[in-house]
Amino acid sequence: MHTINMLSSAEKVKGQGVMSAYLEQVNLVKTELNSSFRTYINKFKFCDITHYHTIDFKFFLSIPLFKLKGTTVAYVHFVPETIENSLKLPFIIKKIFYKYIIWFYKSVDYLVVVNPYFIDVLSNYGIDKSRVTYIPNFVSEDNFYKYDEEKRVTLKKSFGVETSKFIVLGVGQVQTRKGVLDFIETAKKLPDIQFIWAGGFSFGSITEGYEELKKIVKNPPANVKFLGIIDRDKMNSLYNIADLMFLPSYNELFPMSILEALSLKLPVLLRDIDIYNAILFDYYLKGNSVNDFANIIRNLKNDNTIYNKWSENSARCHNFYSKEHVLKQWESFYYKISYKKIKSRSNNINGKQNI
Repeated sequence: MHTINMLSSAEKVKGQGVMSAYLEQVNLVKTELNSSFRTYINKFKFCDITHYHTIDFKFFLSIPLFKLKGTTVAYVHFVPETIENSLKLPFIIKKIFYKYIIWFYKSVDYLVVVNPYFIDVLSNYGIDKSRVTYIPNFVSEDNFYKYDEEKRVTLKKSFGVETSKFIVLGVGQVQTRKGVLDFIETAKKLPDIQFIWAGGFSFGSITEGYEELKKIVKNPPANVKFLGIIDRDKMNSLYNIADLMFLPSYNELFPMSILEALSLKLPVLLRDIDIYNAILFDYYLKGNSVNDFANIIRNLKNDNTIYNKWSENSARCHNFYSKEHVLKQWESFYYKISYKKIKSRSNNINGKQNI
């Protein structure tokens, strides 16, 4: 049986997609591949595969050691471009941190990206494409699914929302990169629609745009609610009261919140940026401005035919990222990198014997 050591500190910071992706991926491997792979969590031990989910410095120091007897792989949850408008860091610290990110990625044997768009991005940093594999994120239908209408009405009341309102949901950290300002401006154009944002300042005052956004969160328009950081086990209830997922981010990899919304057949409205083309195809709504967003939301609210079309598109996209589809990719990937290491060791031994 092969062994995998999952190394992560993602659970230390609440309200970020890295934690959700980590929990889903580890649970998938532990429950579905347990006949072939024995999984350890944050153990200092030699395994066939050491899988780094976060780029902690203590993990970085362990890479040379774990490469001696096994294969190392890192999950790419961010690159310097996606941090640029997320965290407000002093210039020197930022430059050092960006170099460290790429140094970490270059140090492991293999990388996994959640969006094929970033294979070329990593290549531009001098990382060989043959070392990079695309495996999408995944969410379990055991955790994200639609409730019956009666329960949804009860939930709306518990969240202090009028049951007759069309509800637009945004999910993510409150930061400039997430497009929170456009979320607010769109809400101002649609006063009859309820807007809700789930997420907070996970990284406190170093969040990009912190001072401006903090004022807005404290005093939002009448039709906007900021709920702060919501525990993941309560997020399904929030998706169930929503009619639309709206995330006007300027830069992403593959937000877990999108997959979670798709699982409930919620139409998804996003900013029209290149990174979504290869992962969401034509299954999502897109716009480039506040006026675009407002017009799309108004049409969804007023026309059931349009709404149902995009709800079904979300269901089709969700099916593409089924558990079976993603599981096969992880199984194939883990077997491939395990056997490559075994073959390499065998060749080295044989080579020494022939000398």
